[in-house]
Amino acid sequence: MTEKILLVTGGSRGIGAAVAQHAAAQGYAIAVNYKSDEKAAAFVVSSIAKGGGKAVAIQGDMGVEGDVTRVFDTVDQKLGRLTHLVYNSGITGKNSRVEDVSTQTLRDVMDINVMGAFWCARAAIPRISKSKGGAGGAIVLISSVAAELGSPGEYVWYAASKGAIDSMTKGLARELVGDGIRVNAVAPGLIATEIHEPGRLERVGPLVPMKRPGTADEIA
Repeated sequence: MTEKILLVTGGSRGIGAAVAQHAAAQGYAIAVNYKSDEKAAAFVVSSIAKGGGKAVAIQGDMGVEGDVTRVFDTVDQKLGRLTHLVYNSGITGKNSRVEDVSTQTLRDVMDINVMGAFWCARAAIPRISKSKGGAGGAIVLISSVAAELGSPGEYVWYAASKGAIDSMTKGLARELVGDGIRVNAVAPGLIATEIHEPGRLERVGPLVPMKRPGTADEIA
């Protein structure tokens, strides 16, 4: 039986860490990608190992094409041929109206949230595709309810980036069905992670149907 090998980008904290730990418990070998928090990534790897699973931590900025290439090459070397990808990397930038957002913030958000997703999908497809000798598998992209709501007054650019993820998911799902690759997106609402500015969870939480933010484990 082919070993199931999963790369989770942004896997050291929040939703990514929860996904990594949940998948490891289901028998996946996990590549935990992180950008800068080496300690958090090491903790996720250690917790997986303590549970009898297999995991490695791999540093890389998903907003940098060369880093994406290196991360996938490292997965090949340390774990083997990829079968699954969860693209969880994403940033919002500082909350503001559109007229006040910096060009650098716009570029950073699009590079990580959109370009990084495309670079990772492009690297994952030939590794997973049955038509290219892979075992088949799945790609999951983390979107957001912001794609539907637009996030006015907070981060319209982030919402736009997640709208791109939704379109990408629909296109890839149709494009890759013949390759044995399922493509889906998960679009969380308000989730208690570090992506939010101080006070936002307390302010917005009571407005959601559950009267509280969701948790990373509930998404995983």
